[in-house]
Amino acid sequence: MPRVAVFGPNPLLSITIEARGDADDVHVHAGGQGVWLSRMAAEFGAEPVLCCLVGGETGTVLGGLLAGLPITLRTTRTAGANGCYVVDRRDGERRLVAQTTAPAPSRHELDDLVAGTVAAALQSDVLAICNAFPGDLLPDAIYGELAADVRANGRPVIADLSSPRLDAVLPAGPDLVKLNDWELAEYVQGPVDPPDLLLAAARRLRDAGARSVLVTRGGEPALWLDGDAPPRLVVPPRLERGMREGCGDTMMGAIAAQLAAGRPLEDAIVTGAGAGAANFLHAGLGTGARATAEELAGHVRIEAYPGA
Repeated sequence: MPRVAVFGPNPLLSITIEARGDADDVHVHAGGQGVWLSRMAAEFGAEPVLCCLVGGETGTVLGGLLAGLPITLRTTRTAGANGCYVVDRRDGERRLVAQTTAPAPSRHELDDLVAGTVAAALQSDVLAICNAFPGDLLPDAIYGELAADVRANGRPVIADLSSPRLDAVLPAGPDLVKLNDWELAEYVQGPVDPPDLLLAAARRLRDAGARSVLVTRGGEPALWLDGDAPPRLVVPPRLERGMREGCGDTMMGAIAAQLAAGRPLEDAIVTGAGAGAANFLHAGLGTGARATAEELAGHVRIEAYPGA
């Protein structure tokens, strides 16, 4: 079975309140970027190994929820508690009611997390690196060191990071960097619209070390820049009603599973776009059936980038 190591340091306890007729419906799930990516990687037939920090009361609840998912856990116990958020959707809109974040891990806890991730990655077919939450919780250098150690041992590395964590990873030459347009604007510290500015910003990422760059733009076509090949657009099916939260993480989960299985990058990206579309049609995050994602992937087109 293809194996994907996932550096997703901060799983979250997610509580959502929705309306069901005249009653309230409460959903309790494990959430966070690494969890959502892992769920979709498992849906596509890979064995995800989620390397993460778990502790405190919220961690006790999360442990049971994570154990119920089709993923392998490599947890580092922490003295601090995991983060949690409560969302109210009873009126059809997403309203954040409460949120807590995890404290920074101790040096020993962080060492255990990173060492465990490297060990898991060297036994896997690909490593996917996700942000901490909050983003500045871990030292930026950790991301670059992790990517460099894993790539030095011949394992592919894909990253879904924002700056400055992204900047730290680039010298290691990640095989794929996925980010959205506002994260790219943060990286270049300037506008990325119109299309020529978007392309120029993506080329800066490539020149800084990323072997392939994928820039998502919500429901609009994504920019894919693969080495010195001409830039291309990844055009998803047009969907008007849905929820965008978690679509990028779902996309990366499918891409990671496809790459771990030895599929070409273009096929992986097309499948990932189908998985993101499937997530858009679901209320849950990192969800959607593989068959649905593959059917939607049949409506994804790869086109030449305008003006290139």
